[in-house]
Amino acid sequence: MKRKECYIARLDEVSITREGDCAVIQYKEAGVSTTHLKIGPEIEGMTDAAILELFNDTLRAQAQRAAQYKHVAVEVPLGSPQIQYFAGGSQWCPRGGVLRCLVNDDQNGQLVVGIDDQELSLEEFGRMLTTYAGWGMRIEFVPEDQLHRRPALEVREPDPENESGED
Repeated sequence: MKRKECYIARLDEVSITREGDCAVIQYKEAGVSTTHLKIGPEIEGMTDAAILELFNDTLRAQAQRAAQYKHVAVEVPLGSPQIQYFAGGSQWCPRGGVLRCLVNDDQNGQLVVGIDDQELSLEEFGRMLTTYAGWGMRIEFVPEDQLHRRPALEVREPDPENESGED
């Protein structure tokens, strides 16, 4: 279940506690993430209202940055590895924001996703996708010989005679 985003709050909508140099800001509304805001030693002289104003200012600054952000998906060039193994997390990780993959199945009919020279099981592929937890994802199916090109795209209902979406 996706947690609700933090939002600009009033003092009566949160509870604030202190843990060392951090303020722990917990919304009273269920499902909203708790935030641990590192402030530093000056936290000792701050009121809850001052801490909340600092937190709200942080949320405002994040919203301003998000409004100015223009996403560019980086596709690793052909011949360069698209994924790398992260031993610390025991998983594969994408090197960019685009993956060129081949969908196959093994002798037991289980999904195998080919990326570069690696064959990832459904579990390995799914774990790799968690690198982008909270993001959206689009999947465009293309013939194997066209993996390096974006296909033409039409927004419409698929032909009912051909439910694969291809005409």
